[in-house]
Amino acid sequence: MSPDPARDPVDARLPAWQLVLFGLQHVLSMAASPITAVFLVARMLSLPAELTVQLIGATFLACGIGTLLQSFGWAAIGARLPFVMVPGGAPVMLFALVARQTDLQTAAGSVILTSLFYWIILPVFARCLRFFPRVVIGAMLLLVSVSLIKIYAGVIVGQPGTPTFAQPQALGLALLTIASTLLIARALKGAAGRLAVLLGLVIGALASWALGYMPLATVMQGPVFTHPVLFPFGTPHFDVIAALPMLIFSVISMAEATAQTVAVGEITGRVIDTSRDVPRTIRGDAVASLIGALLGTSLIITSAENIGVVQTTGVRSRYVTATAGVMLIVIALFAPLARLAYSIPAPVVGGTALIVFAMIGVMGIKMLGQVDLNARSNQYTLAVALIVGLLPILVPNLYARFPANLQLVLSNGMAAGTVAAIIVNLVFTAVWARPGKKIQTT
Repeated sequence: MSPDPARDPVDARLPAWQLVLFGLQHVLSMAASPITAVFLVARMLSLPAELTVQLIGATFLACGIGTLLQSFGWAAIGARLPFVMVPGGAPVMLFALVARQTDLQTAAGSVILTSLFYWIILPVFARCLRFFPRVVIGAMLLLVSVSLIKIYAGVIVGQPGTPTFAQPQALGLALLTIASTLLIARALKGAAGRLAVLLGLVIGALASWALGYMPLATVMQGPVFTHPVLFPFGTPHFDVIAALPMLIFSVISMAEATAQTVAVGEITGRVIDTSRDVPRTIRGDAVASLIGALLGTSLIITSAENIGVVQTTGVRSRYVTATAGVMLIVIALFAPLARLAYSIPAPVVGGTALIVFAMIGVMGIKMLGQVDLNARSNQYTLAVALIVGLLPILVPNLYARFPANLQLVLSNGMAAGTVAAIIVNLVFTAVWARPGKKIQTT
């Protein structure tokens, strides 16, 4: 039976002004990700400025199309949940590394191969969804939160050893953004209170502009309209060996998509059928990634930022994220909007991100609170997940001497902790369980 829009907040059609403002809130919460991803690749590969601007537009376009697909769904593709898509941090680095080791055509081919590999491996992965009980997903969300908080704390304070590291002005802007968001969430009710993330970011941006940290002179410089180009690096080259790290990551990405689908279902009150809804999410990721690959981007996947925004604001309608998808497409075609988003100082974006990503941790804790932690299987599953997951986060380069393919998994705290949790949970439930005795795993 299809959900009743009158009762199901996921299918609620809000007034146009709320769709625009709430959609803009989603866009500003994730806009730093595509811009940062492109500039990272551009710096690592010394790409020309014109190509960099073109790739920014291409990334926003792929994210927008993917967001619309996940929000509305088509056939068995797309979750029909309030999802926003972004270029994942790990695949961006993998894309750049493949390009440095080979060339850009091979990197583009690797993304195409990976987007197709999703379809090949999905039937196998779908049979493994029973290995993701609530304790595993809760631990995964907690590790995602810690990982992202560390990353964006670094965005705020900068790199150690540089002249701009831990400047009081940067910390002040981040704290102002956080404090403004909290005060607005406390003081305002209804729709206005749900805009706390957006309004806090705007206050931080205005303070930055007033202090001279947000120059707007460059916003209207350069072309007004831009459009992505098909195969901007030329005809893709297909090399399975070169694509292997990205193919391995696709399985990690599927695990992330599983946790995000379940988490958004929990937040929105939508009952999730993992055997149906998780494959829909993954197929949406695969199609968005293929579109991005054709335009020169890395993998486009469901966003952890999205969980935090939905949890923080309480806005559950998928029509809001669909509106955000339309906005992302407009930004892709109207270059000044992308330059305006890029001009917001990193401490302001970082301050907003810290709140959003902390809410992912809150969601993980809430999920773990529904787990029977008196059961030894759950105790040890969570303990090992935290040990294995937090070690590479707290001790960078811990696995620097390991083979590159192992580093891909072990150095990713979320991936390593999730794999460890699945293994320990299986050991307790499948190996140590006495005949006739049921082990609690939820």
